Amino acid sequence: MATASETREAWRPRRGEIPTEPGVYRFRDDAGRVLYVGKAKNLRSRLSNYFQPLHALHERTRRMVTTARGVEWTVVGSELEALELEYTWIKEFSPPFNVKFRDDKTYPYLAITLGDRVPRVMVTRTRGIPGARYFGPYTKVWAVRETVDIMLKAFPVRSCTESTYKRAHDRNRPCLLGDIGKCAAPCVGRVTPEEHKSLALDFASFMAGNDASYVRDLRTRMAEAAAELDYEAAARYRDQIGALETALSKSTLVLADDVDADVFGIAYDELAAAVQLFIVRGGRIRGVRGWVVDTELDVTLAELVDSVLQNAYDGGEPPAREILVPAIPDDAFALQQVLSERRRAAGERGVVVVRSARRGDKAALSETALSNARGALQVYKTRRSGDFTARSQALADIQEALGLAEAPLRLECFDVSHLGGTNQVASMVVFEDGLPRKDQYRSFSIASARDDTDAVYQVLSRRLAYLRPGVDGAEVPADTSTDPAAVASDSASAPSPAAGAKKSFHYRPGLLVIDGGQPQVQAAARAISDAGITDLAVCGIAKRLEEIWLPDSDFPVILPRTSDALFLLQRLRDEAHRFALKHQRTKRKQSISTELSSVPGLGPARVRELLSRFGSVARLRTATLDELMAIAGIGRKTAEAVQRAISAPATRLEAHDPSAVRPPE
Repeated sequence: MATASETREAWRPRRGEIPTEPGVYRFRDDAGRVLYVGKAKNLRSRLSNYFQPLHALHERTRRMVTTARGVEWTVVGSELEALELEYTWIKEFSPPFNVKFRDDKTYPYLAITLGDRVPRVMVTRTRGIPGARYFGPYTKVWAVRETVDIMLKAFPVRSCTESTYKRAHDRNRPCLLGDIGKCAAPCVGRVTPEEHKSLALDFASFMAGNDASYVRDLRTRMAEAAAELDYEAAARYRDQIGALETALSKSTLVLADDVDADVFGIAYDELAAAVQLFIVRGGRIRGVRGWVVDTELDVTLAELVDSVLQNAYDGGEPPAREILVPAIPDDAFALQQVLSERRRAAGERGVVVVRSARRGDKAALSETALSNARGALQVYKTRRSGDFTARSQALADIQEALGLAEAPLRLECFDVSHLGGTNQVASMVVFEDGLPRKDQYRSFSIASARDDTDAVYQVLSRRLAYLRPGVDGAEVPADTSTDPAAVASDSASAPSPAAGAKKSFHYRPGLLVIDGGQPQVQAAARAISDAGITDLAVCGIAKRLEEIWLPDSDFPVILPRTSDALFLLQRLRDEAHRFALKHQRTKRKQSISTELSSVPGLGPARVRELLSRFGSVARLRTATLDELMAIAGIGRKTAEAVQRAISAPATRLEAHDPSAVRPPE
């Protein structure tokens, strides 16, 4: 019989699968009941604490983790949102191991009693005051109170209780707030009730529009105080800005009480799609569902949304009145009718509206759902690639599909990247037994190439120079690079006996994979033939249709869309593409630094300051003279020289658009 520790290890997620962002996690038992809900600033760090040795855990925590049979998490945008969602789910699921939020308290609101003859601003948890305008809810009472205290300086609306107001009116003497300028003192007639109500309306208008003009004014005052060396005043302004921004940043996880919506986030690639559904009822996220589906060939996001919506409510919960999706299907009108019928069949009123949120809190919540879908897709791919049985089957299927003598235990994939035809680089990534061997990755710099096929030929020629026909781990041969100026980064430079290359570079691959179609594969086959190697297989994977091309075939090999073999080749290709882009971006940064260093008057420190200040080369190219001259030590002449040095036309980084530099496939 398995021990408690062994049972816990059976469902423990891998550390690399857990995100490092803020979020909320839920432990469940074998019946699916939520045992515990918690929040974390860093999910990975927090969840790691639950998998310490059992004797090191608190007794209550030990009972919880030994009872649990799984843990799941939802990523949010901030600690405030994590607190908000934790609160909602503890009240929703009543987990037996939670002790917080059991008093049924509600979140605080900022209310302005515009229905009164002399309006009042106050922080309250009570809803339904006649004529009052509510703002919130908020997660920190102190932040709301601090903000009200700050804003009373700009909008001196009364904030006293009715008894205090009546006492001041009867005595004709204002309270302390009136004496220090935080109240217009309508109680003693300093302003008329109409003037005071106008102030209250301005206050409400500011809160409703999240007007940032007051924040900008505070920032200006802070800068002026700092320039005058009045650091105490600058610190006060800084604290006021922080409190104001905290109170105005209403959590995107809390919507209006009348909002009932199903919010879908969908992340997908050529083989799979991860779906995250946030179920919002009464303005709160009442539940989260997630699943992964196989995608069809060349499916668009709108078509994927159509398929997901048709299956999401098949025999399950009725759809909400509002469904938020990342893209609108072409048959949205008919789809809304079908979903409305399902809603009525479940005894719910109202019609279903399918739409996309473009701005506001709903758009922010949609983005949170999408972020979680991306994480779920990554976890799915990681777990699938980590399955030993699936990897073994994938290698066997590749052997059968390509007619190889044995399963290719070592796969090497090559990819070429460039910036508008310049700064060409290539990558080589290595998978052994279906898993990446990052210590054996290599990057190549290509001095010049006519097109991608020429670049593939050059890189393969340099790689194959380390292999003797039919011999593994042989001596390093003489340089066979077609261009003496072309050198590879890392240990993949032109080979020579003194090069000191790592022995891993001499290992013979079972299969060479090229990111591209038949022209690129034929270039690779030509490089193999010219190197005198006759027993090395090569294929290419074309991204558009996920076809597998062989050098001597006019038709591609089509692997099943759900096969582990295609999944492995796609992951290999994507890793090569990522590694090539990383090297290309590094070269681009080095190139722009070299160009800037040639400008008279710019030393290494100012070059670093320029790149740090503007953040990217594209932003630096669009900088005005005034922006450049704002950096200490850069005058007009130097700024003009910088603009001339970086004025070369910049194009986007080619993400392997076959029509860019490749011949038609």
